[in-house]
Amino acid sequence: MQRFASQGIAIAYIDKAPGSNDRGEPIVLIHGFASTHAVNWVNPSWLQALNDAGRRVIALDNRGHGQSDKPHDPQAYRSAIMAEDVRGLIDHLGLSRVDVMGYSMGARIAAFLTLAHPERVRSVIFGGLGHHLVDGVGLPLAIAEAMEAASLASLTDPRQRQFRAFAEQSGGDLQALAACIRGSRQTLSPAQMAEIGCPALVAIGAKDDIAGNPHALAAMMPRASALVIPNRDHQLTVGDKVYKQGALEFLAARP
Repeated sequence: MQRFASQGIAIAYIDKAPGSNDRGEPIVLIHGFASTHAVNWVNPSWLQALNDAGRRVIALDNRGHGQSDKPHDPQAYRSAIMAEDVRGLIDHLGLSRVDVMGYSMGARIAAFLTLAHPERVRSVIFGGLGHHLVDGVGLPLAIAEAMEAASLASLTDPRQRQFRAFAEQSGGDLQALAACIRGSRQTLSPAQMAEIGCPALVAIGAKDDIAGNPHALAAMMPRASALVIPNRDHQLTVGDKVYKQGALEFLAARP
């Protein structure tokens, strides 16, 4: 992995061209909470699918995750700050405009990025996050408490156990992840969403009980559409072939 400095934090990333002389149109991928670029995008074959479609794929480990620095101060994880990490990466690579796809927390970061820097985002895909971007602050604080618990065995709530187990399997810094939950609880208003004028796709599993309604979020933006992935929940949507096909078709059709 490569690294660059963003606001005093070392951010790790990959930059993979499609394998031809043409570098390909760039897309930046932003993973979800307690995940990494590899878990969210490489392992489910997104990198391969996008490269095969001729796209240059750039994917970072968000601060607090993977091989990036992991501050323990919740204020370091405000959504606008994490969005500036992505903007800094775009600048670091000398890119003027990129497509962006985020999943769950990564979709929230993508929204803040697109609103703050509309001239840098050609199109945006919000995966695993619907209208809870507007009327929800992200995962409940109980998930932060799960990160701070003495052990996985001490937890009885199924959702807490699910996220704690995932964080441990991903090798996460539990204190940094708890800080991330506590610090990244910002929303955008419907009026702010209406300012996102680039082509947008909201892609959510039909059984996702975390994201919120995709159609409601899409309706807030002037050039957005919704994609519902059949029979998938929040976790299983990530690698689904319907999600991949819909995203690739969206990218191919956008101006």
